[in-house]
Amino acid sequence: MFSFVSSLWFIRTAKSFLFWIYLWQLKEYHIGRFRDHFRTDKGKKIFTNPLFIIKIILILAFFALPLFVFFAVILIYIFEVFDVLRKKIKMPVLTSKTLLLIFLALLAEILFIFFLKLYFENIITVVFLLLLFDAFSPLIASLIVLFLQPLAYYARNRVIGRAKEKRSQFKNLLVIGITGSFGKTSTKEFLAEILSAKFKVLKTKEHQNSEVGISRCILDDLKEGHEIFIAEMGAYNKGGIKLLCDIVKPKIGMVTGVNQQHLATFGSMENLLSAEGGGELIDSLPADGMAFFNAKNEHCRNLYQKTGIQKFLYGEQALFPGEENILGAMAVAKELGMTDEEISRACGKIENRASIYGSEGEDEGKALIACKFPGIKIKKGISGLNIIDATYSANPDGVLAHLEYLKGLFGKKVIIMPCLIELGEASAEVHRKIGKKIGEVCDLAIIITKDRFKEIKEGAGEKAVFMENPKEILRKIKSFVSEDDYLLLESRVPAVLFKELIGS
Repeated sequence: MFSFVSSLWFIRTAKSFLFWIYLWQLKEYHIGRFRDHFRTDKGKKIFTNPLFIIKIILILAFFALPLFVFFAVILIYIFEVFDVLRKKIKMPVLTSKTLLLIFLALLAEILFIFFLKLYFENIITVVFLLLLFDAFSPLIASLIVLFLQPLAYYARNRVIGRAKEKRSQFKNLLVIGITGSFGKTSTKEFLAEILSAKFKVLKTKEHQNSEVGISRCILDDLKEGHEIFIAEMGAYNKGGIKLLCDIVKPKIGMVTGVNQQHLATFGSMENLLSAEGGGELIDSLPADGMAFFNAKNEHCRNLYQKTGIQKFLYGEQALFPGEENILGAMAVAKELGMTDEEISRACGKIENRASIYGSEGEDEGKALIACKFPGIKIKKGISGLNIIDATYSANPDGVLAHLEYLKGLFGKKVIIMPCLIELGEASAEVHRKIGKKIGEVCDLAIIITKDRFKEIKEGAGEKAVFMENPKEILRKIKSFVSEDDYLLLESRVPAVLFKELIGS
């Protein structure tokens, strides 16, 4: 009986540990981001779902009804093991760190089983202790992660140190640092494409905007002959951008736009403005450096006024939200000596490559949005639906910009999105603003998380509905839209729903 029960427990607890390691990795091992997850509806459900509550009740009932608890727990574990076999397990991306975490987690399970085998003969007591371990597995997994943090911190500092040393050997390398709450990736991609027409350019890869990511880019990809290094810079704490500047030593800084995204992790708008808001980047530039600011953004304009080195505003001529990203890239290229003809030719290549439908008539407009918002893709989906795939990431200004673009299109317009996270005290007002824009633009909004649905509905009215079941959402879409209508997918949409909508 011991072997049977402990085997069931081992399998279900291994699944639990994998989930918690996955969640920590998803939040980049950042305690603030991890903690903020439990303010969301999805995070709250982890500890309010019926199964977890039943387990807590069984723990409390054990001393009064031990035999009942014993059989109930076995039935629960049998059910959970079948569930493991039936459903796809949420796995972290396998890296040296996650492999070590998984090993330590499984080792903790094995050692606990041996401990019970050695010191407890009563199987009913054993089952109770397994259940107790089960209930505390989120805490145990988190302690294992935090236990490894000093080692991870040491490894991180070694990588940073090696990157700094290598960077110092490239005396003539011009580094352009790009930060902001939104628009960083778009601007980086545009700038790299334009500058590559004249210079040997290195850019950070996708999701490579942290201290380790940027350091890895320097160590793995920076070569003799590179003239310009474009570094996208992201942070979640005050001082984070300064650390990145200490690594790459930028001479040119770009601040693409600032909003409340990640306010929850920074703790205050003052901290956010210091780091992701561009203050630390501008302070790190040399006296002969240059700073570029998005003229369409209030925080950028304020920082522009305070900046004492050579400075530029860009994007004043932008006709719609997001266009300033390419205008900013063009402004930097011009200051680096590229002619208008060279810049125009490079921009033409961007638009040509952006088109996945062609380049004439209405299709030219579809190419244009892919160009202006390179983080998104436009695809044909079920029933001939035009699907604007903006699932890469989501921030308030990005959502509003995509909705503004949608406004000018013909046909029914639908948006599917979750509520945005990590907005802190600004969350309610931001979602009201998004709801109002949805009300102006869309015929239907399907909101797939509950966190701020109330605020979205205040602005969108009856156009906003809450639905989280992918099959129900799919049925709703099929019954509502026709060929050549538009569906905007924002932020994380369930993979199974995405595949059904795309028809693949």
